[in-house]
Amino acid sequence: MRPESTPLVSPRADVMTETVEGFGTVRFTPVDPVADSAVLHSWVVQERAQFWGMNGVGRELVQEIYEDVDRRDTHHAFMVRLDDEPVALFQTYEPAEDRVSDCYAVREGDIGVHLMLAPMTGRPRPGFSRTLIGSLIRFAFRDPAVLRAVAEPDASNAKALALLNRLGFVRQGEITLPEIDLPEIYLPQKRAVLAFLDRPAVLPAAVTAVRHS
Repeated sequence: MRPESTPLVSPRADVMTETVEGFGTVRFTPVDPVADSAVLHSWVVQERAQFWGMNGVGRELVQEIYEDVDRRDTHHAFMVRLDDEPVALFQTYEPAEDRVSDCYAVREGDIGVHLMLAPMTGRPRPGFSRTLIGSLIRFAFRDPAVLRAVAEPDASNAKALALLNRLGFVRQGEITLPEIDLPEIYLPQKRAVLAFLDRPAVLPAAVTAVRHS
């Protein structure tokens, strides 16, 4: 459940909103480091989120991390909500400005993606993952200039690799992401699986109209 101190609705404007008949309204909103830090902290400290590297950190550090992301022009974090309930964190980045560029030849039109689904509460909802995945794909490729999505989950993260398969990503093999040690950020070396998803010839259609802002 959402921490009681966390607002239901971020004051930030949605980047994309679509209403899917029989499912609800899916909203992509830039992460507000202050307003969203409590719910993000409740997700990243769980054992299931160990591959995000924030197990054991405090809420203040989570806020600082997303304040750093918020300052960047090349990396972006979005809270995904179904109606008013946070259901996922979706991050995008320019691979040419990321350590993954040391591991493959970046193409024009590439976009990097990271996804964390919220912990499940209550009964599983039939069709939830399939419907949400459709929204994620439409969001990632909403800009016609985006031609390919790039993912690099931890090589030992079996759940993330299974999710990539459901999304349609094609694995390219294992890579080693180099350590980053800067005053504002530290990332340890990571053994990862590189995978690509080419822009679909036809994006999966929502049941009802999509609104972009």
